Formats: sequence, structure tokens, C-alpha cells
Amino acid sequence: MLKRMFVFSLLTLLILSGCSSAKESSAKEDDVTHWKMTHISDASHLWHRTAVEFANRVEEKTNGKVVIEIFPNSQLGSEVDNINSIRFGATDLTITGETLEVWTPNAVMLAVPYAFESEEHMRNVIEGEIGERIEQDIERDVGLTPLFYMERAPRNLTSNYPISTPEDLRGFSMRVPNVPLFLDSWSSAGAQPQVISLNEVFTGLQQGVIDGQENPNDLIESNGFYEVQNYLNLTEHVRSWIYVVVGTEQLEALPEEQQEAVKEAATEAEQYAQGLLEEETEAVLQRLLDNGMEINEDVDQDAFREAMLPALEEYFDEEQLELYLEILDAAEESGDEE
Repeated sequence: MLKRMFVFSLLTLLILSGCSSAKESSAKEDDVTHWKMTHISDASHLWHRTAVEFANRVEEKTNGKVVIEIFPNSQLGSEVDNINSIRFGATDLTITGETLEVWTPNAVMLAVPYAFESEEHMRNVIEGEIGERIEQDIERDVGLTPLFYMERAPRNLTSNYPISTPEDLRGFSMRVPNVPLFLDSWSSAGAQPQVISLNEVFTGLQQGVIDGQENPNDLIESNGFYEVQNYLNLTEHVRSWIYVVVGTEQLEALPEEQQEAVKEAATEAEQYAQGLLEEETEAVLQRLLDNGMEINEDVDQDAFREAMLPALEEYFDEEQLELYLEILDAAEESGDEE
């Protein structure tokens, strides 16, 4: 079975590579570069809407010399598949985040529990020296160049009774995604986490197999969890971001003026994405309220952070722990410390 899957994946890459090569030949003939962009979100998601905006701006700023075709909703594979296809030269761009840890360890910082005190703290890190170091690691270790970043809404915990401190997690069974750091962190905080596929969570909550789950508010809404969960606890335990990345070789193959046009379009797309997120965050929260969820703002986030810290310290290697502590220190520069 594994052998057949490998052969299928290899054939897929060869086919895509052949298509890419054909387009490259076409590009030489008509002086137009055709890029393929893949990602895992659906066409209604703000990531895809931003990708479309970015592609339109690239085409406009290059006078039609760089055209980006977008394949959303995992059409060409998983996030790991998408990254590998760029590395093999079959595709050119994708949207990715902490999954990059597979190739470059410090990318785990894109989604570490309680690494950031606020949006401002996170933005200062992303746009500052630490963010630059992570981007350089990605380019060096993976061969991808981050063009711009998009913030993600914070992850929150849902339940049928208020959860305000780690003590409230005793006997609390909850779903987490297949992310070892998340599993370890919630165990350290006192919960009983288990990995369940997202499409099975609603039934698990409905049948009492699990007591709660954690996700960004948009996924809580889109999966209808408000129908089987009473409380949205503002734990905001993970603030994170993702990158739109392009193969470094593909970017450097463009004439310099086209490279600059792509980067200019990226800067504008980053601002566009931020505006979409702000609009959607407010609208989603209101819809959750309208659908009957109660918001628990009385969450001791410092207590949760302290409870999860032992799991982080055990998970990180020396370099990752040092970077994590640097991120915490950066909160003081953001004015987030009392």
C-alpha cells in the first residue's frame, strides 16, 4: 500500500512537473511567466480571497508578465504535498505555517501556546528581528521565500460550563488536532486531550465522547459547534500566523523589475488580508452570540500559560527554547507587560 502511494505521488509530481515545464517553455515563447499556487483552504476563506487579490495585483503590476493560477481546497494535495511540489519545481507558491517545522525547527514558533500577549506583540515579533530570522531559516532550509504573512484568529476553548482556570480542566476530555505540542500542552494544563479528526468533533461533542474542543472562532462557527457547546472561553491560547511563500528559485528566475513588482503586490496583499481578518473577526463573534453561545471573558490566561510551560520546555530543543524566551521578552517592547 505504501509503495503504491509513493508511486502515485511520484507520478503526480512528474505530471505536474511536466505541466510546469510546458508552461515554462510557453513562457519563453510569449514572455509570460505562469505560476501555480496551491493551498488547503476553501474558496470562501479569507486566505483564498487574499490569494486572488495578490494574484490580480501581481498580474497588474507586471503588466501581465506574471500570471498566477490558484488551486484551493487541497486540489493538489496536503500542505506538506504543496511544499514538496514547490521544492520539486512542479508548483510555485503556497500558503503554509508551523508545518514548516518538518524542515526548519524554528517554524514551530508560528503556533506556540501563549507565546504572545497580544496582536501587537505578535506583529512586532513577525516584523522584527525574530521574524526575520525565522524567514531566513525558511529560505535557507526549505528553499522557500516568504512573501507576506497573514494573521490567524486566536484559538479558543469551547465547553458546556465556564472554564476559567486550569483547575476547571480536571476530568475535562477535549479534542485537539494532531499537533504533539498541543496534546502535551493541554495535558500539562490538566485536561484529557485526544486527537480526533475535525469532521468527527461535532458528533463526539453531541454524544458526550468529549466535553470540549479548541479552535479559532471562524472554525467554531463553520463547524456548527455552537449547537452542542454553550460557552466560548476566551483562552486565546494560540495566536499564530501563516506565510504566502514562493520557491526561491522561481522568484529569482524573474527579471529584477518583476521580482520587485511581486514584492510590492505582496505588501499590499498583506494589508488587504489584515482588513479582511478584522472585519471577519467581529462578524464571526457576533454570529456566535446570535446563535446562543455565552462568552466567558473571565479566563486567567496567565495561569494557563504557567500550566503549559513545562510541556513547552520539554518539547523544545535548546535553540527553540532560547527563541521562545526571546519572544516572551519582546512583550515588554510591545508594552504588553504591566
